Amino acid sequence: MPVQPVHVLVLGGTTEARRLAEHLVAHDPGVQVTTSLAGRVSAPRLPPGDVRVGGFGGPDGLAAWVREHDVDALIDATHPFAATMSRNAAEAAAQAHVPLLALRRPGWVAQDGDRWHAAGSLAEAAELLPALGERVFLTTGRMGLAAFAGAALDDLWFLVRSVDAPEPPCPARTEVLLDRGPFTLEGERALIRRHRLDVLVTKDSGGDATAPKLTAAREAGIPVVVVRRPPVPEGVPVARTPEEAVEWVRRRYASG
Repeated sequence: MPVQPVHVLVLGGTTEARRLAEHLVAHDPGVQVTTSLAGRVSAPRLPPGDVRVGGFGGPDGLAAWVREHDVDALIDATHPFAATMSRNAAEAAAQAHVPLLALRRPGWVAQDGDRWHAAGSLAEAAELLPALGERVFLTTGRMGLAAFAGAALDDLWFLVRSVDAPEPPCPARTEVLLDRGPFTLEGERALIRRHRLDVLVTKDSGGDATAPKLTAAREAGIPVVVVRRPPVPEGVPVARTPEEAVEWVRRRYASG
């Protein structure tokens, strides 16, 4: 074990990032953990260890922070759709000559009875909606709602669920539901019944916290538009669980 602790910078904001920090802080005294949060959520759940909030100013700024704070390893545990941050992390790690790991929960897999329609972007998802339903359960978060605000969708009604209130532009006919997962299957069933929802739009975020909506949609027989997640930057190794990421960190400092 080195005298100086290994400094791991976790680009966080996800449940997996928080679990990773919790495990390293509780069980690995040879590791100093700093979690960076983007600051887009008004009341984030803070992980243990050191926490910084706010952007870095692009890959150059991130690389400079890594060098200035003697970071030994970088873990990109951001949301699977935070493609810009993931690209910045890959470029910064190369500039600063530190190892980089991407922590990504597995995506969802369609099951028997699912009526999934794949989309490559929010814009593609919006184009599919008029042929699928009239009352839309939109669970893609508060960012990117402009894709659903076009006149072609003015006849549709949207229930928009997000942690914080979305900013305009929003769909013309919108009801906002402020809520944070994890969500229960019974709660999702009740939402579908109460609002007479007939189509669901979601990003392929993976994980258990928001998966019950998929089961509820399958039970109700309603179609689901699933936006595909962007790929991890080329050459970056991937851990599927916080436990795999912990082992990666341990191998780094065990090897000195």
